[in-house]
Parts: sequence; structure tokens; C-alpha cells
Amino acid sequence: QVQFVESGGGLVQPGGSLTLSCAASRSVFSFLAMGWYRQAPGKQRDLVASMSTDGRTNYADSVKGRFTISRDNAKNTLYLQMNSLNPDDTATYYCNHIIGIPSTWGQGTQVTISS
Repeated sequence: QVQFVESGGGLVQPGGSLTLSCAASRSVFSFLAMGWYRQAPGKQRDLVASMSTDGRTNYADSVKGRFTISRDNAKNTLYLQMNSLNPDDTATYYCNHIIGIPSTWGQGTQVTISS
């Protein structure tokens, strides 16, 4: 099991930007394909961005062109740069590996887009 701690969320106006961080507890992080997920109230948790161990990325259509996922294996940290935010991006954001049974979910970081 790997533990993840998400941070960087907050309240942002529409059109604004945020960068989320996800710190992993173990150096095995560099061997994991990772993803950012989000869950809005009353909705299921969805994968919005992922990055393989060799740097390939994938994005949900709803965030493509606005979000950028990256990782720093030396710091065991995953990032999500979010631009042009809109109210539909309001959710709690989580990170986890995307292959196999997920590790225990962290507390996530809340992102609220509102004027």
C-alpha cells in the first residue's frame, strides 16, 4: 500500500487556475502509473488525468486542453495544473495509481469554482 496526501485546493473564480499536489509515501511511486480523480457531491469518482511511468498522458474530454498532469519521481509527487477553471470543475480531487486495486484513498483536496 502507498499513502497519498493531496493538497493545493481552494476557492477560485471562474477562469482562474490552481495547481494540485499529491505526495506519495513510498519511493515505489516512480514505478506506478498515476492518476488524478475527482468526485462532485452525489456523483461517482471519475478519472480526469493520468500519467504512465514513461510520461504518457491521458485526459478526460472535459478537461483536455485545460489541465496538465506531471510528476516528479525524485520527490514522489504528482501534480495537476488546472487552468480556465469553471464551476463544473468543483469537486474533491484525489490521486491514486490507475492499475490494479487502488491504495486507500487519501482525504483529497477540495476545489471550488465560484464567483
